[in-house]
Amino acid sequence: MKLTIVAVGQRQPAWVDDAVADYLARFPSDFEVRLLEVRSEGRSGQAIGKTLAAEAQRLQAAIAPGTVVVALDELGKDWTTVRFAQQLQKWRDASERVAFLIGGPDGLDPELKRAATLRLRLSSLTLPHALARVLLAEQLYRVWSILAHHPYHRA
Repeated sequence: MKLTIVAVGQRQPAWVDDAVADYLARFPSDFEVRLLEVRSEGRSGQAIGKTLAAEAQRLQAAIAPGTVVVALDELGKDWTTVRFAQQLQKWRDASERVAFLIGGPDGLDPELKRAATLRLRLSSLTLPHALARVLLAEQLYRVWSILAHHPYHRA
């Protein structure tokens, strides 16, 4: 299975980069998860809509045609980890490529969210987008552990 986390922003605190790298290094070769960062748009003197549209173009350019797109959104579906694992298993069994989109400080472009296959929330809490990377990487690892019957997930 090939999963890509496509995130707006290139400069994250070292702890974020370290935590994401740690989780991504844990996956076996047949369950590939990678992080792809796209450049954020400058925010000074520009309308938010224009900023989000520019970032949306970069995100879309990073996604291969035919990829299942999951937009991380505070108003998205609120799934348990087990439900998330069930969906990933369906995509894996169908040999789907999946891309998870993480917006910048202002989120994702509304049109990009509407066009996504799925809108998913990571938490009811408001999270900084840098922490969303870590949380998503951990949840993907947890999902892998459920599917592989690995003891990491003990629910």
